[in-house]
Formats: sequence, structure tokens, C-alpha cells
Amino acid sequence: MKAVQFDLNLPKYAFSKAAGKINPSFYVNSPFTCLQLREVEAPSLPKEDWVEVKVKYGGICGSDLNLISLKDSPSTSPFISFPFTIGHEMTGTVSKVGRDVKDVAIGERVVIDPILACEARGIEPMCHECQQGNYNLCHHMKDGIISPGLLTGTCKDTGGSWGEYLVAHQSQIIKLPDNVDDKNGVLVEPFSCALHTVLQNPPKPNDSVLVIGAGVIGICLVAALKALDFQCHVKVLVKYPFQEELARKYGADEIFYLRGDYVKDIADSFGAEVLKPVIGEPIVHGGADIIYECVGSKKSLNDAIRFTRRGGKIVLLGLASFVDNLDMTMIWLNELEIKGCFSYGTDEVHGERKRTLQIAVDVMEAGKVDLSPLVTHYFPLEHYKEALAAASNKKKENTMKVVFEPSIFRLPS
Repeated sequence: MKAVQFDLNLPKYAFSKAAGKINPSFYVNSPFTCLQLREVEAPSLPKEDWVEVKVKYGGICGSDLNLISLKDSPSTSPFISFPFTIGHEMTGTVSKVGRDVKDVAIGERVVIDPILACEARGIEPMCHECQQGNYNLCHHMKDGIISPGLLTGTCKDTGGSWGEYLVAHQSQIIKLPDNVDDKNGVLVEPFSCALHTVLQNPPKPNDSVLVIGAGVIGICLVAALKALDFQCHVKVLVKYPFQEELARKYGADEIFYLRGDYVKDIADSFGAEVLKPVIGEPIVHGGADIIYECVGSKKSLNDAIRFTRRGGKIVLLGLASFVDNLDMTMIWLNELEIKGCFSYGTDEVHGERKRTLQIAVDVMEAGKVDLSPLVTHYFPLEHYKEALAAASNKKKENTMKVVFEPSIFRLPS
């Protein structure tokens, strides 16, 4: 089968890291890149309680772009095995089942919960976090019957959604109802990140909320707040008009553009005061009750810190890694609470605890949200370079979610 893989090679990594800073195209369009389209064997079932899934759509996530542009921190490398087929966002059809699989049949439309925790790894007894349903905090993501990997799409044994087939443990399988189409299916995973974030860090009634960033995760965050009926006032900081359109569609109450004197505009909306230090950027006295930071850049983190009221909360889901020269003063001066958020596990809605991805599918099935308009671009695997260019150039392409269709092959034009 064809698959887009990432294979760590230190000389190639060093060259791409240096050359990519001069011209980002070197991360992809270079004989020294760690990224390759390859013909590989389809992954085999690790045990008889695993299934094979034929991929319909495989999404390109912001974390995938960070990987390819070598922005990820090396601190995650012990939890990754090379070479791996990229891709953890997907929808597909079950194509093979092991002898011990229960309640999963060939031909069923599914998504997967990509977390590779104790149950998938065949580890018994499960670690404390997995017993609590916090699979994303599993203690054993480098152990067990499969190679290291935080997620499907970072493990060399499972394949990923940037290939034609992948394998998953039966516990990872989430079935799609008939009224949840494949475009919504490929967005179940990013929507689950947003759901987990707001369910673990819910706004109080009448809180003022600021969402920084209006990519897929930022829009999913707004959609999650509204689909779960949180009674809060949601402001969103966007870069482009098409992001404003989507933010309003999914329930944003106010929109601000990242341009001009946006600091004063946002401060005024909170009834806050802009103060000018002796030197340096302005600070804000007052602000949001809770900020969901969905970008992970130095600028967005700085904005999150200054736009949060005294005693307020910042939730980080923008996957920041190294941030140079970030002024931390207002964190301790304003006694801010900062919470990191990684992926999903199990969460509680209406008194019932479920896998977060199942909650996402349930919300879609109930008609509370339709995320299909977020899928804007489709590419065959052979055109992965064009796909990555579209995903990386949101302004030019009006890009939200770019997906691969691994079963569709087209000759270059």
C-alpha cells in the first residue's frame, strides 16, 4: 500500500532543520527530508483482538504540520517509533477483524480513538490513569505488545491515516451512525480535543470567554461550547474573514481581528484598561474569565496572558513547545491559573461518563453540530506535497481541514 511516512534520520533532520528556516519548502521538497511517500506492507494485526480499517479520509492536523516542520520538542521522542505512517484523524471501514474481536463487523463505518494506552498495548493490570479513564495520561505508551507511540500515527506498528490501511485495538473503535457522514467522521477527533478541553475546564454561567485562534481547533472549541449549551459570552480572535464567517456560524458572540489596535479593541470589550510599561508591549488590566489558547505561538501565548483577568484561567491546547523570551510576570502578578490539555480520554456529560470520541459522535448524531463545512480540501496521497502546501497556507487557500483520500489515486497533471 502507499503511505506518507516520517522516518527520523539525524543527518537529514539536521539539514532540514537548518534549511527549513531559510526556505520552509525544504521540510517537504528536498532529497534530505524525513518525509517520504512510500510503498509499504499494510500493518498486520498485533493480536486477535485487533481490527484492520480501510481509510476513507485521513486529516492533516496542526500537530502533523509541527512534526513536518520540525517544531516538535525532542522530549516526546521516547514515545514515538520510526518509521511511522502519519495521521491520527480518520474515518474508514472495517476491512478485517481478529478472531477475538467482539461487536465489530467487517464493513462497518468507524472512526478510531487513536490513543495507544494500556488496553491496546495488552498491559494488565492497567495503570492507575487508564483505570480512571484518563487514557491520554497512560503510564505505558512505550511498553507492551506494540512499539512506542502516543497515538496511532506515531507508532510504526499501527499505520496511520495517511496510508490506505491502519490497525486498531477493538477498544479504539467508535462506530459511526448512518446520519453522521464521513466528513463529520474525520472531524470527530479534533472535535473531541475541544470537547475534552471544555468538559475538563468548563466556563461558569455568564463567564466571558476568549478563544485565541480560529483554525479547526478554535472553531471546534466554539462549536463545543455552544453544542454543550454553556451559557457564556464567547469572543474569538481571528486572522481571516473566512474564519470570522465560521466562528459566527458556530456561535461566536464577538469577533476581533489580529491586526491594527486589536489589544485596545479586545480590552474595551471586557471593560479593561490598557497600560503602557516604561518599555515593552502594553499590558491589560482586566480581561476574560477564561481563555482557550488554540495556536501555540509566542504571540498567542503572550495575548492569552495579558487578556486574562486577575485570578482568571488560561487553557493551553495549541501545542506550544519552545517559547523564547515569553514574559511570565503577569502570571504570578495576577495569580493566573494555567492548565494544559492533551487530546481526550473519558469525560462526563449529563451524569454519564464515556470516551470523549463517543460523546463527539453522540453530539453529531443528535444534530447538535455539523462540522462538515470545515472540510475544505481533498487530495490523493500522491499529491501530499500540494496537500501540505494548502494546509500551511490558510490565507491563500481559505483552508480549514485538508484531508487525504488514500483510496483515490490520480496521476500528476
